[in-house]
Amino acid sequence: MVTKRKKLYEGKAKIIYEGPEPGTVVQYFKDDATAFNAQKKDEISGKGVLTNRISAHLMTKLEAIGIPTHFLKSLNMREQLVRQVDIIPLEVVVRNIAAGSLCKRLGVKEGTYLAKPLIEFYYKDDALGDPLVSEDHVITFGWADPYELEEIVGMAWRINDYMNGFFGGLGIKLVDFKLEFGRLWGEFDELYILLADEISPDNCRLWDAKSDKKLDKDRFRQDLGEVVEGYQEIARRLGLIPEGLIGEGGQINEAIASQLEEIENDLARERKLRSVKKTPPQKPWKS
Repeated sequence: MVTKRKKLYEGKAKIIYEGPEPGTVVQYFKDDATAFNAQKKDEISGKGVLTNRISAHLMTKLEAIGIPTHFLKSLNMREQLVRQVDIIPLEVVVRNIAAGSLCKRLGVKEGTYLAKPLIEFYYKDDALGDPLVSEDHVITFGWADPYELEEIVGMAWRINDYMNGFFGGLGIKLVDFKLEFGRLWGEFDELYILLADEISPDNCRLWDAKSDKKLDKDRFRQDLGEVVEGYQEIARRLGLIPEGLIGEGGQINEAIASQLEEIENDLARERKLRSVKKTPPQKPWKS
């Protein structure tokens, strides 16, 4: 039972418990929904089940193209076994289409396609409102060094390239998304950077390609309603849930849920991780 595990951390959308083996933790997906730095809160039945399965599936897809992730396997409909990493205190946001805070800050019309994808960094600190920061801030304050930052940016570009094509094939626009990364230390103090947290409609803006209907957390932020239905549509297009799993009002059919196949990230256990090489980084951090 989850209650018997030692709780290590509780965030807005997930709880982290002590793992069953050294170097692992269990990530539990809550039904809680928050927005605007938790100023707006609600519980949306069924959301945690959907974000768990969607994130597990996308993590395995990214692992298959060479992106090292913390995800190891799904344990049940709400939990994942993941590697324990030291989270780098940055939110890395990749934008393809103008939406959200970018529109408010710069007066850009929502839905405007950007001339090139844009990467932004936000310092993870709820008390400060997760402020937007520059690469120089990141390096000056030691949140990541130039070598780590180059690794992070390189992975962010690759993730964006892949997910744009992947979601495009499902009739979905990848508007923007947020990434978090963690440090993993090897036996001889070698350093690895892994994709952590989650990839789901909780931290991706996903629009239907034909209608521009929002299928992500903006349905909650903007009081559009049918939040779980939007998430469910993403899971349906990914082929992750059978008909009848989530009924009206987000109620889970436990009989169907118990038959869901586990998602296992075999590559994560087999892959020889590539350590961050302390060679002079390329631009824009090249001195």
